[in-house]
Amino acid sequence: MKRFIVGALATIGALSILGFFGFIFLIVIAASSKPSVPSNLVLELDLSHPLAEQAPEDSLAGAFGNPETTMRDVLDALEKGAKDDRVKALLVRVEQVGGLASAQELRDAVKAFRASGKKAIAFTDSFGEGGNGTGAYYLAAAFDEVYIQPSGDVNLTGLAMETPFARDMFAKVGVQPHIGQRYEYKNAVNTYTEQNFTAPHKEAMEKLLGSMYGQIVRGISEDRKLSEDEVKGLIDRAPLLGQAALEAKLVDGLLYRDQVLEKVKKEAGEGAKLLFVDKYVERAGRPHTTGDSTIALVYGVGGISRGKSSSNPLSGDQTFGGDSVALALRKATEDERVKAIVFRVDSPGGSYVASDTVRREVQRAREKGKPVIVSMATYAASGGYFVSMEADKIVAQPGTLTGSIGVFGGKMVTADFWSKVGVNWETIAFGKDATLYSTDSDFTPEQLSKNDAMLDRIYMDFTQKAAEGRHLPLEQLQSLARGRVWTGEDAKANKLVDELGGLPKALELAKDAAKISKDAEVRVQVYPRKKEAAELLSELLGGGAGDNSEDERNAHVSVATPWAPVLEQTQALYRLGVKMGLVRSQQQALSAPLPETRW
Repeated sequence: MKRFIVGALATIGALSILGFFGFIFLIVIAASSKPSVPSNLVLELDLSHPLAEQAPEDSLAGAFGNPETTMRDVLDALEKGAKDDRVKALLVRVEQVGGLASAQELRDAVKAFRASGKKAIAFTDSFGEGGNGTGAYYLAAAFDEVYIQPSGDVNLTGLAMETPFARDMFAKVGVQPHIGQRYEYKNAVNTYTEQNFTAPHKEAMEKLLGSMYGQIVRGISEDRKLSEDEVKGLIDRAPLLGQAALEAKLVDGLLYRDQVLEKVKKEAGEGAKLLFVDKYVERAGRPHTTGDSTIALVYGVGGISRGKSSSNPLSGDQTFGGDSVALALRKATEDERVKAIVFRVDSPGGSYVASDTVRREVQRAREKGKPVIVSMATYAASGGYFVSMEADKIVAQPGTLTGSIGVFGGKMVTADFWSKVGVNWETIAFGKDATLYSTDSDFTPEQLSKNDAMLDRIYMDFTQKAAEGRHLPLEQLQSLARGRVWTGEDAKANKLVDELGGLPKALELAKDAAKISKDAEVRVQVYPRKKEAAELLSELLGGGAGDNSEDERNAHVSVATPWAPVLEQTQALYRLGVKMGLVRSQQQALSAPLPETRW
């Protein structure tokens, strides 16, 4: 009987394993079987949420559900669709666009699509309801036609940047921020150390917001055939009810969603079908997949940290791991098929050491004869600028937030807080400065001198390397540095970036740098290569990864585990504690967190 039970259990176990792998096999077969592209179609995009810059390469979303649509998916679909006779038009529901640079990347792509003679239509129920719809309308203005439903508004109310200052709050709870900065424009720490704008902080933010506002006004003026003064007047009149927006020539009609769909299908011709852009790319294929030469595309997305990149599919947060991105650059450099590298950066910065790890790989790629073109997305500031400055060329959108060449570091002294709540910390330490960054006590004069020396060293290293990378005299570079954030438009005027544009412009410059004919077809290959579902499952089940080299293991992107929700909540509380100074943590050196911009 015992032998029978053991045999039965073994049989059940084997059948379970076979069933599981049979299920996976069916998924793989289903994924490889692609439906055809309709002969008459309208590309559709729903911007209910901002587009992701990059889909984490080690994600099972594509195998078990719909992967998140990325900016590149949309750019590729519109480029492919512009040349595809089956595609008649583009229909986009515009609600959330992310930052100004993201809106400009999409505006460029829509205008290129329209240049092929195909119509682009934008619609929404309302550009803001009880909120600011400026960003969504700015994107929509680039389309041939803009529609809202009759009950909708155009909340084209402009830009506002809100900055909290919490010095007095920290004082009340017994927390003393002791954070050094280099220099007066490195204003991220002002939230903790000031109660109002300092003069340099206010100057920089007014310049930044003024540049962004000017770009929006000019864009709407050109798109809607209105003078800039008329646009500014409409902004000051907003919110505008639907009929008022129609009379002001901001929209082309007041239609409900079903009416817009009916109109678009009728204009596209009999039997027209709607197809989302990500599905179109999946079925029709991406552009830039043939040619004798390969251009590598490497992403650096999120806050910069040492070690591996990581992602959380629940929150959407990504971390720019220095080791992972450096390896991707190294692999692209070593691949003989790769003639140039496009490095897409979307990061407000972070670790100085990790930033330098990546900067070095950009430098090495160039030394080995591989041109590197940086394409800046929404942010490429502080550490995000550090990793970019060695490139052959830097491309940014006019609204990209970049620069912030500076550094801060220190600690939040919490001894008074713990005393107020009745907690006494006692420390045993060996080493004169073992508690240098302990939050239980203030810096001694000697320790403060050491912290200042570290900040001075990093700032000098940053500015010297930036001056060399940008071929500028050190004095000129330092006058543009001092921790100041610039828009891409102003950065170009100050020679911190070379060209204005997005990924297509970066690809054009990469071909030129590699001496590839402008009209030649090239393959664009993302590094590291995206892993297939079978590979990911193998690694999750404990197989495959153990045989990889150290480099390959460093490239692996950590994925959230089944207990991710608990970990995420814990990490959120930890981050809050760090911000409040209640958790011991040394500040990141090269970071440019920015205040919330409402648009």
